[in-house]
Order: sequence, then C-alpha cells, then structure tokens
Amino acid sequence: MNAVPVNHVVDGPVDGPPIVLSGSLGSDLRMWEPQVAALAAAGYRVVRYDHRGHGGSPVPVGPYSLVDLGGDVIALLDQLAIRRAHFVGVSLGGMVGMWIAQFAPSRLRTLALCCTSAELGPATAWSERAATVRAEGTGAIAEAAVQRWFTPEWRAANPDRTRDYQQMIAATPAEGYASCCAAIETMDIAARLARISAPTVVIVGADDPATPPAHGERIAATIPLARLRIVHPGAHLASAERPDTVNDLILTHLKENS
Repeated sequence: MNAVPVNHVVDGPVDGPPIVLSGSLGSDLRMWEPQVAALAAAGYRVVRYDHRGHGGSPVPVGPYSLVDLGGDVIALLDQLAIRRAHFVGVSLGGMVGMWIAQFAPSRLRTLALCCTSAELGPATAWSERAATVRAEGTGAIAEAAVQRWFTPEWRAANPDRTRDYQQMIAATPAEGYASCCAAIETMDIAARLARISAPTVVIVGADDPATPPAHGERIAATIPLARLRIVHPGAHLASAERPDTVNDLILTHLKENS
C-alpha cells in the first residue's frame, strides 16, 4: 500500500464529529456541494476529498486497487489526526468504504453506502472502458456517464447543472479514471460483507442504471443490521439529484448511531 496525499477540503466546526465524503468515479470535490452545508450545520466536521487520479489529487501510474484507494483515506485520517470517522461513499466511494469497514474497521464509526455495489461485473466492461478512456480521453465517455448519473427528467429540468457534471467527468485525468476502473474490475469485497460491523445505511436510487437497486438490496441483506432506503425518483448520483432526501437519510442514520 503506497498512499498518496489526496486533495481535500474540511468544512464545519473543528471539534465536530468527523465525517468523510468519498465520491463517484469521474467526480471531484464539487459533487458533494449539495451535502456540505447540511452536514456542517448539523455540527459535523466534513472532510471531502478527491480519489487519486481525480480532481486535484496526484495521478500516479495505474492500475489502482481498492487497497490503494482505501489506504489513501486511512493516510488522510492520520494526517488530520482523526482516529475514527463517519463515512459516506457514493458508487466507487461506497466500495472504498466497504473495503475500509472490512480491513480497517476501527477507523469507522458509521457507514452510509449510496448507489454502490460490492460486485459490479462483467470485468471486461471495465477493462474496455479503461481502454477507451486511455485512447480517447474521458470526454469520450462523459455524456454516457452523466446519463447514468441523473434521470432524464432531472437532466431536462436542469440543463446547466447537467452540463457542469458532464464537464466534471470530462476533466478527470484519463489515467486516473482508467486506473480506478481497474479498482472496480478487481475488487474483492462481496464475500466479506457479513464481517462489516459498522452501523450501515444503504441508499439506492430507484432508477439507477449503473448500480440497480438489487445491488444495494444484496449489500443490505448481508451486512448485519444494515438498513435499506430507496430514493424515488433517483438515478446513480441520487445525492445530487435528490439532495434533501439523501441528506435527511444520512443525518437520521448519524443521529441514530451517535
């Protein structure tokens, strides 16, 4: 495990309970703007960061693994002198959260898994996407990605924000995006879900084409005492499409397990 110093921003009271926000493949810190104010106002010390290869973080040569991505988070917690944190992860971020919950459980207080999966095949789909991005850049997949992130109705009603998110994906370094595709392709966390002891809420988007509800249902059925919550309507980036609903679900989970 060779951790890199990931780009991060801390908001909220310095003495508040820390909560780490871990984003989707192809995103950067901006994806969490709908959550930061609500969590900080509730008294939490909000730590959001860019995965390696994304946003302002370094772009080491890949491929990456969940060991790499999870190790970066643990190193960030150490850097910030945080012993234990609440953790919210969307998509790839949720996979990172499940890895930490399995292999470094003492670092987590609670876990919120949004629009994610413990096993997302086929593997060839990820190797093919990585090859496309390395050959043509992330702009080649940005439009298709944003169509998975949001429902057609939301995109039609929010063309400017849709364009901003598409540009976010297109700005992601090709090597970073492709190398994180490899982390999803090779992840090995499904068999250990029952070992997760952190209080967990699993939030799924009813209309999510990337990680359909069955993926979240499987996670919630396997992690002991996990709770399943369905956001309708909502696609893969339900945290941005339905922020009030998702924020309420996260805050309720935190309050119930404080």
